[in-house]
Amino acid sequence: MITIILKPKKEESLQRFHPWVFSGAIQRMEGKPAEGDLVEVLDSNRNFLAIGHYQIGSIAVRVVSFENIAINDNFWNRKILQAYVMRKSLGLIVPNYTNTYRLIHGEGDSLPGLIVDVYDDTVVMQAHSIGMHEIRETIAKAIVANVPEVKNVYYKSETTLPFKAAIEPEDGYLIGKETTQLSALENGLRFHVDWLRGQKTGFFVDQRENRLLLERYSAGKSILNMFCYTGGFSVYAMRGGAKLVHSVDSSAKAIDLTDKNVEANFPKDSRHTSFAEDAFKYLNNLHTLNQQYDLIILDPPAFAKHREALRNALKGYKRLNAKAFEFIKPGGILFTFSCSQVVTKEQFRLAVFSAAAESKRNVRILHQLSQPADHPINIYHPEGEYLKGLVLWVE
Repeated sequence: MITIILKPKKEESLQRFHPWVFSGAIQRMEGKPAEGDLVEVLDSNRNFLAIGHYQIGSIAVRVVSFENIAINDNFWNRKILQAYVMRKSLGLIVPNYTNTYRLIHGEGDSLPGLIVDVYDDTVVMQAHSIGMHEIRETIAKAIVANVPEVKNVYYKSETTLPFKAAIEPEDGYLIGKETTQLSALENGLRFHVDWLRGQKTGFFVDQRENRLLLERYSAGKSILNMFCYTGGFSVYAMRGGAKLVHSVDSSAKAIDLTDKNVEANFPKDSRHTSFAEDAFKYLNNLHTLNQQYDLIILDPPAFAKHREALRNALKGYKRLNAKAFEFIKPGGILFTFSCSQVVTKEQFRLAVFSAAAESKRNVRILHQLSQPADHPINIYHPEGEYLKGLVLWVE
């Protein structure tokens, strides 16, 4: 195994179990690793620190073990089983009620660069590092061997691997075959999942508990679901007894999927209307329509995927939330989210605060939301807390 020696005092983050080694911390390499190779990381006195996957870029090593042990099939099987047992013990897998959950959440499960979502008997696996890409078949076998419900493993990493890597990944089934079961069950509701062409792995599993909270507040309300994607919040709102639900997304494909999901759970229900339209254009048109809502959901895609875009992202969140404050009725409720990892909870809250102050309305925080238990945050890797949400009462 190739050895990486760190500069003096650069071992401190690894001693605190942070799972990344930055390229600037490296003093030298003994050997020439290829991208995806396992490497041993030592401090400047040659004391063992960790083993991880090497990759070209600012994050040079993603740690898979802080113990000096063999990284073999048994290691990967044990990691997958640990992740599954945790989800099972937390009651996240409920037959005939919830068969959709995240099995592996990267650093949160001490498997940096790996995302695995379960949809009934099929998992969708994404690699975000070359190391995980190189062992994709090993991981797929470990999943099927340790998760009793899973029969099919679909690999979807064409858009998630580092673009500089000299590889040409192809999406496709690693185990099993294309299934006709293109739906998922979540809290008793049925959703069509397009893992072949949809965003991420096909469905935003991370909003499961927040959708359930929304349902509690929906009875008798007129509701606007912005950036609806698959219509998850809309379906929960309807089960909660909303009197009217409007779903908005700029993607016609997303609107088609939303309509299918509403129809699957509430056939021929006239309470729901969808609009394939840009979010700000739709909100601006509300002036003409003189339309206001009792409850608004803002769940936009990531406004900032890197730090260079942070300033513009915060302006975007402020502008979007200001529009929501403009079109929410007195006594209304706003569910507002950011899934941008580079935006901190404090920065997002300040952007929403600025929008509230601009609106000159009295606003109270009812809930501060995050990601669910199947998207765990490694306590040594706070960067893993990417989903931020606020539920606000607007007078």
